[in-house]
Amino acid sequence: MADGPCRYLDIERVRGRVLTPHHPCARPARTDWKQSVDLYEYQARDLFEQYGVPVLAGIVADTPEEVRAAAEKLGGVVVVKAQVKTGGRGKAGGVKVAKTPDEAEEAARAILGLDIKGHVVKRVMVAAGARIAQEFYFSVLLDRANRSYLSLTSVEGGMEIEQLAVEKPEALARIEVDPTVGIDAAKAREIAVAANFPADLVDKVAEVFVKLYEVYKGEDATLVEVNPLILDDDGNVIALDGKVTLDENAEFRHAGHALLEDKAAADPLEAQAKALDLNYVKLDGEVGIIGNGAGLVMSTLDVVAYAGENHGGVKPANFLDIGGGASAEVMANGLGIILGDPQVKSVFVNVFGGITACDQVAKGIVGALAELGSAANKPLVVRLDGNNVVEGRRILEEAAHPLVTLAENMDQGADKAAELANAA
Repeated sequence: MADGPCRYLDIERVRGRVLTPHHPCARPARTDWKQSVDLYEYQARDLFEQYGVPVLAGIVADTPEEVRAAAEKLGGVVVVKAQVKTGGRGKAGGVKVAKTPDEAEEAARAILGLDIKGHVVKRVMVAAGARIAQEFYFSVLLDRANRSYLSLTSVEGGMEIEQLAVEKPEALARIEVDPTVGIDAAKAREIAVAANFPADLVDKVAEVFVKLYEVYKGEDATLVEVNPLILDDDGNVIALDGKVTLDENAEFRHAGHALLEDKAAADPLEAQAKALDLNYVKLDGEVGIIGNGAGLVMSTLDVVAYAGENHGGVKPANFLDIGGGASAEVMANGLGIILGDPQVKSVFVNVFGGITACDQVAKGIVGALAELGSAANKPLVVRLDGNNVVEGRRILEEAAHPLVTLAENMDQGADKAAELANAA
């Protein structure tokens, strides 16, 4: 990601896959109140099939023996593919072609248990093989910055999209999609032509683009991506590998989406926070962050990251927006989550009093520390500003909690929190 506002943030994890980090047009925008849900490849494949997108047969398996049985059922050449929510599977050895059931079983033994970028493979998909003539790329995604949808499409698929964007930007067509119209037949043809598809393929791929958009719209997705979309030796256009990200804010419209979430793979702290209805995303740093308002928290993360450059390179440990109600219970729940992260060495509470005045926030902090007791064992830096700030600071000063340090402003608070984390 380029330098600039929020340059240190993991966009995909903090605000869902708005424009995924590997997309060349990724840039910061507002934070979702809920996270998005990334599907496994096999789940995306099943959704595609439901909407009439052409896909190959695939069978999910958890053991080498199940993989062998799946290969026998499918017959012919198969591909054993690790099911993890990260890219680079092929390079890491997570995708293997097998010509026989014996080879498929052997491939499964090599892939199951493999660590791919911190994701341990526990499940594979055995997919029917394909005779590939050409590989393409297609995606439709939510571009919040422009309040629109965006299609990224190329006749050069298979390679990583960020690599293509850097090495051959002219090969990647970026077409805005009006949400009120979507991708109909005419728009699909426009996309295909802009991406330089041969004239004899325009109508054929356009038909698939329309179906993929139906997945995007019908499932309230923020991303539908196919890489590669292939043309096989028989002239069929097939979605060979798909990624789908669902907007959790729309879960009330899709009862079945809850079944797609892999709760066993979820970070335990994120799962605990979700149960408490907290807007929390775990990151990889050492400074815990609590703020009220998504924009303020995003800014706080960036300021802490900058400050951390002067204190051993410490970074933000989380995103946590407590919203407008900073009661003792909400603050205690938030602090409890953050302090439960062994990576956290200090906590920065950055609050701008508005609807909830600073004196109420201060009472919430004091009450939270009393409620947590010995569990509150890491230093807190608190910056208050806005409505009733003088009274809020007075409450904290009179409480004189040994773990609490008051900061005059956000920069000072971030610097102190980073210093404390580095010294811990």
